[in-house]
Amino acid sequence: MAAIPDRTARGDARAAIARVPSWYHTIEVAPGVVTPGAFDLRGIVGRLPWPEVRGKRCLDVGTYDGFLAFELEKRGAAEVVAADLPGYDDWDWELHQRDRGPDYMRHVAGPVLGAGARLARELLGSSVTFERVSVYELDPDALGTFDVVVCGSLLLHLRDPLRALAAIRGVCTGHFLSTNAVELGLSLLHPRRPLFRLDGTSGVTQWWLANRAGNRQLLRAGGFEVLEESRLYSEPFGPGHARRSRRPRWLLPSLGRIALTGREGVPHQALLARPA
Repeated sequence: MAAIPDRTARGDARAAIARVPSWYHTIEVAPGVVTPGAFDLRGIVGRLPWPEVRGKRCLDVGTYDGFLAFELEKRGAAEVVAADLPGYDDWDWELHQRDRGPDYMRHVAGPVLGAGARLARELLGSSVTFERVSVYELDPDALGTFDVVVCGSLLLHLRDPLRALAAIRGVCTGHFLSTNAVELGLSLLHPRRPLFRLDGTSGVTQWWLANRAGNRQLLRAGGFEVLEESRLYSEPFGPGHARRSRRPRWLLPSLGRIALTGREGVPHQALLARPA
């Protein structure tokens, strides 16, 4: 990927970044030029159980701004396809959000889903290609198959994660790297029993939140053999994330997350698997 060459170009890049209303990923598109994402994965990406991707055909499912797709490219993938939904109307909205949710997202994040990803690709000089397709509709006849599939923090946002995993399995011929949020309390109280907390009403478009054992069982039930798993870690908040409250009622959970995962953020676990 080509670097932005001079101060003028870096200034133009910052101006272009500022025109994107909302960034999900913090991406360094040139030295000193960073997108103001809600989450900053740069410090934890090396802790994931990556398979060998050099020379492989790879797919990033639910790419949003494309951080993991660009990471695959940096790691030497021969081809990277990044898939995400056609538009905000296609999200798995909670029942009470379906009428107003898409319009709200168009207001706060811009009219077109994926504007940040396309700009980041341009600024990075990337060769990643984008496909507007739901995870549920991944089709080997349309997209082909992939040696490596990655999926970052998507399954908890789906009403039907098993249906999504079946579609991912249909296009995956090698390794599947899945990162997913985990429930720390359920993981500590029930380290071996697969458990899920059903949400779907809190307004954050989250559905099934698993403990660590549930995270593993979800992939097994979806037809994958789990090969390796990460330790618990937190996805750190980026510069675009709303400031966290420092009130006492939030301080203890925050300290607990730091003690168990090493830093503040959203607790996660990553699993490396392959089709069983």
